[in-house]
Amino acid sequence: MSSANVALDDIGPGLKLRFDRTLAFMRASDVAPRKILDLGPDNTFSQVLRQEGYEVINTGLVDLDVHPEVVADFDVDCVTSFELFEHLVAPYNVLQHLPDVPMFATVPLRLWFATAYRNPSDEWDRHYHEFESWQFDWLLDKAGWSIDRTEKWTSPTRITGIRPLLRRFWPRYYAVEAHPAQP
Repeated sequence: MSSANVALDDIGPGLKLRFDRTLAFMRASDVAPRKILDLGPDNTFSQVLRQEGYEVINTGLVDLDVHPEVVADFDVDCVTSFELFEHLVAPYNVLQHLPDVPMFATVPLRLWFATAYRNPSDEWDRHYHEFESWQFDWLLDKAGWSIDRTEKWTSPTRITGIRPLLRRFWPRYYAVEAHPAQP
């Protein structure tokens, strides 16, 4: 089951750890947003943010590759994009249309021997990109964003296998705080 669809009462330890790290990353910022534009449909983490006192507006289930302009006209304090950019064919276009406010984003990192994730039965549950941190940094820079700080997290799991074992040591998630670059 996708983490986007987990009921708050059913959040497991791995997902709770990821959510806790994401919240801690946001709280460590000098930015203190109250009103957030969260890219993508309403999801479990949007609900967590609301429980934490944030006002969260989601863009909904809109194909942002086809309609990047839908993100432009929101009156918000910041933008969040948690595990969304990897689903887009052209995340650059969305980044170009975002409001002129700070952004918090996370993307899953590529494991060197693994191919991009693909759910053949759900077109919304596919990764076009499996980023390396330098690639995401470059994308943000090219789209006119300046990076303030970053963190990388591992993703420990109780599942057995080579990939889950490597995820205990090799960073799985990359968190970025950025702001629009000044011309």
